[in-house]
Amino acid sequence: MNNARPVTIIMVEDDEGHARLIEKNIRRAGVANEIVSFTNGTDALSFLLGPDGTGLVNKGRQLLVLLDLNLPDMTGIDILEKVKGNEHTKRSPVVVLTTTDDQREIQRCYDLGANVYITKPVDYDGFANAIKQLGLFFSVMQIPEAE
Repeated sequence: MNNARPVTIIMVEDDEGHARLIEKNIRRAGVANEIVSFTNGTDALSFLLGPDGTGLVNKGRQLLVLLDLNLPDMTGIDILEKVKGNEHTKRSPVVVLTTTDDQREIQRCYDLGANVYITKPVDYDGFANAIKQLGLFFSVMQIPEAE
């Protein structure tokens, strides 16, 4: 029997200060979901798509990806493309968190399937609101039980 499982938050952020702030804000917004952090794209992708790159490892899991675009080893756009291009992870919502407010880049992220684009450094209220909305999103976003 497949019990509904809570959403796991995958945070891909190489700046430790930003990562801590994001996590603190998520907790302050009342979201208690597990957060798995990665500081580079290589490790994040191997978690998201598995060592074989098929994504099967996360089939049926509820993931929400918080994605920084500027990573040491690749761009967040690369990760976004791979996550949204994989049949097992393409429905996982991706929230892009980045210092860039370049309209072309924002549009490109949305075109590739990003669900939300948040520019940082984020003012706390704006971020808290976005996270609260995501919090509602987390609480309702569960896999229905198999009939």
